[in-house]
Amino acid sequence: MTTLGEVLTRGDVAAASGKRHHARRVPSPAVALAAVTLLLVVVAAAWPDSLAGSAPDVTDLHAALDGPSWSHPFGTDQLGRDVLARVVHGARASLLLGVGASALGFTAGSALGLAAALGGRLLDGMLMRITDVLLAFPELLLALLVIAVAGPGQVNALVAIAVASVPGYARVARARALLVRQAGFVEGCVSVGVPRQVIVLRHMVPNALGPLLVLATVGVGTAIISGSALSFLGLGSKPPTPEWGSMLAEGRTYLEIGWWVVLFPGAAIVATVTSVTVLGRYAWTRTAGTTP
Repeated sequence: MTTLGEVLTRGDVAAASGKRHHARRVPSPAVALAAVTLLLVVVAAAWPDSLAGSAPDVTDLHAALDGPSWSHPFGTDQLGRDVLARVVHGARASLLLGVGASALGFTAGSALGLAAALGGRLLDGMLMRITDVLLAFPELLLALLVIAVAGPGQVNALVAIAVASVPGYARVARARALLVRQAGFVEGCVSVGVPRQVIVLRHMVPNALGPLLVLATVGVGTAIISGSALSFLGLGSKPPTPEWGSMLAEGRTYLEIGWWVVLFPGAAIVATVTSVTVLGRYAWTRTAGTTP
C-alpha cells in the first residue's frame, strides 16, 4: 500500500523535476546578454556603415594616436584612422572567417564521420587512424601547416582553419552515427526491409547531425580566435583591411602610448567568442539528454 509520505515524496520529486525542466527552458541573463551581443556583431558585419561614424581607411596624421573622445569614441590609431570604424568594419571579416571555416569543417568532417560509421571495417579503420594522427596536433598548428603549403591569405586561412577542425567533427559524427544505428527505430526499419539509403537519409543523418550543429556553433568562436591569431602573425588578412587580429598586430607597437588601439579590437574578439560559446553551451543544455 502506498503511504501518504510516499505520495508527497513523489510529488516533491515531480515538482523539482518540473522546476529543473522549466529552468532549462528559460534563458539566463547571461544567455540573453550573449544573444544581444552577437546580434550587434551580426548587424555590424552586415551594415557597418550604419554603426561606424566614418570610413575605416580615412587617415588623419594630425589626429594620430588621439585617445577616446566624443569625436572618436575608441580613439585613433597610428595613422589617425578611427578605431571604432575599423572595429565595426572588422566584424565582417572576422565573422565570415569564423562562420565559413566552421561550416566547411562541419560539412567535411560530418561526411567523413558518417562514411566511417556506415562503411565497412576497412574504411572505418583507415579513416579513424588518419583522424587519430591529426587529432594529436593542435588545430592552430595544423592550420599553420596548411598555410605553409597553400600560402598566406584570408581565403587560405579560412580553408586552413576548416581543415584543422575536420578530425574533431569526424570523430563526433562517427560516434553519433554508431549510436543512432543501434537505436530501436533504425533496427525496426531494417527488419521491415526499408532500403538502406532511405534509412540513412531520413533517419540516421538527421538524428546524428543534431549535436554536431551545436558543436559547429561553438566552433565558430574557435575559428574566430584561430583566424585572429593567423592574422596577428601576418598569415591571414593583410593591412589595411580592417580585421581584429591584424589590428592587434598593428597596434602592439604602440601599446604604451596608445592602449586603445589594442584594447577595443581585443575586446571585440573576447565579446564575440564568449557570446558564441555561451549560446552554444545553452543550445547543448537544451539538446542534452535527448536520445535518438
